[in-house]
Amino acid sequence: MSRVARSGPRAPGLQTWRGILLLAGLTAAAPWTTAAADTADSSLVPVPAATAPAGTSMPRVGGYIQAREVAQEQVGVTAVLNRARFSIDGALPSSFTYRALVEMEASAGARSPATVSLREAIARWARAPFAVTAGEFKTPFTREYLIPVPALELADLATVVDSLAPKYDVGVMGDYALGALATFSLGVFNGEGANATANRDSTVMWVGRITARPISQLGLGGSVTRDGADSLRWGVDASAQEYGGVVRAEYATRHRRGRDRGQDDFGWYVFESFRVTPRIQLVARQEDFQRPARGPAKRLRGSAYGVNLDIAPSKVRLLVEFARRISGLAQTRGDAFLAQLQVQL
Repeated sequence: MSRVARSGPRAPGLQTWRGILLLAGLTAAAPWTTAAADTADSSLVPVPAATAPAGTSMPRVGGYIQAREVAQEQVGVTAVLNRARFSIDGALPSSFTYRALVEMEASAGARSPATVSLREAIARWARAPFAVTAGEFKTPFTREYLIPVPALELADLATVVDSLAPKYDVGVMGDYALGALATFSLGVFNGEGANATANRDSTVMWVGRITARPISQLGLGGSVTRDGADSLRWGVDASAQEYGGVVRAEYATRHRRGRDRGQDDFGWYVFESFRVTPRIQLVARQEDFQRPARGPAKRLRGSAYGVNLDIAPSKVRLLVEFARRISGLAQTRGDAFLAQLQVQL
């Protein structure tokens, strides 16, 4: 006996009405507010209402985890917890903000437990067009190093950036923004690196950077660092983007007092990417880094090609990458495949 479909919507049953009335009563009795969930899930989730003192904001907890599998010639397959970082940010009265970032990093021993290491701890005052930052943070040298780690398109920094850029340090930096056209940054740091509790030689490190955007698709930059009287680093960079494609390039060098200019460390890289779909991005990079003062063996050339898959945009990303490095006196080739899963809070 065949069933005949009813026309028109079906009226709610008695149990359905009881559920609706119960939910309405709970909602009216409890102090809820609604907040948008992750972009991958547009449902509204009730959360307890919370307030912050005037001129402040509730602290925002963030962070990310990077789990990596690497297959390398003559080494085999290795599983690596590349990074596990957690941060807290917030706003204070009178245009002040704060940020702290820590990392769970592996100790020296293979069986040693992870330890907590400070990466950033800053207090920042900003009132356009000026800003002042104090504490421990990234020194403003090279474009790629200033990109937040979760936003990096490839697994690791270019060799020239990783080798020549001063990293996290303790100091004070001022910024001035000329609208959307240009930004000027100048900072003075201990020059001792991250987590240093004192400036051992009383010599400070000056770092300056200028960026300009003459048109919306083109960004230009230059950086310079003076490490006392015996070391000068400088670099230039450019970035262009259009129709989902990006090309970024940098050149950096370091000169030491008493060394011939032909013996300066130097290097460059060129990075390309193209977003095939909103969730799939093709990436590639070519690079060359040399230290002539240490001989031909200290030249490294490399290339990397990969695909980024945004499983949950801004939250979960999978990177699959092939990297090749040519180094040493014989310019020996080394290949590696890696897959990295990144999860952001």
